[in-house]
Amino acid sequence: MIEELLPESVVVVEAFGEDGVREFGDAPLYPEEEALMARSVAKRRREFTVVRSCARRAMEKLGVPPQPVLPGERGAPQWPDGLTGSMTHCDGYAAAALVRAADLASVGIDAEPHQPLPEGVLSAVALPVEEQRLRRLGADRPEVHWDRLLFSAKESVYKAWFPLTRKWLDFSEADIDVSAGSAGQARGTFHARLLVPGPVVGGHRVGYFEGSWTVRRGLVATAIAVHGV
Repeated sequence: MIEELLPESVVVVEAFGEDGVREFGDAPLYPEEEALMARSVAKRRREFTVVRSCARRAMEKLGVPPQPVLPGERGAPQWPDGLTGSMTHCDGYAAAALVRAADLASVGIDAEPHQPLPEGVLSAVALPVEEQRLRRLGADRPEVHWDRLLFSAKESVYKAWFPLTRKWLDFSEADIDVSAGSAGQARGTFHARLLVPGPVVGGHRVGYFEGSWTVRRGLVATAIAVHGV
């Protein structure tokens, strides 16, 4: 699902539903990871294990020996030297996207249940202009939960941003304009304009990210690939 949103250089491994949880969730954790999960509830441990199993399979596909994926600063995953990537999980789904750092500067992915956001969340994450756009999108394409899609896109923006800056990015610091895509297709693009100074990539300051989205199998997924300039 997410693989179709990213360049071919990115390796994506996904786990869907209970079958995916069983397949990936029984994989052993490394001792360093076990230590982090020592007091975690079963659901948290399962999510942690499944998404890291996806990441290790992606490493293998890139010819990199599987190794621990530990959370670093602000919880961002620490990848092996020479790789960059992103992970996401929600009920019934997990995915990891990895790429050689020589091919892309950064990747951000997110998946969410394709359901309306809980009451009060949209006003906390969306700019007024974004809410206006969502109302127009909802009038034209009511079958898509645009509020959840915007939330997912904001998550992908942050995940692409942080490895390049090592700084926090607030929901209000990126203005996301979502394209409705073609009629009858639950897929499209979005443009994220950064409202604070963007990262410097290849000697050039980046002022925006371009992303893609899809709605499938009861999920909404978003992804961003930041190319070296």
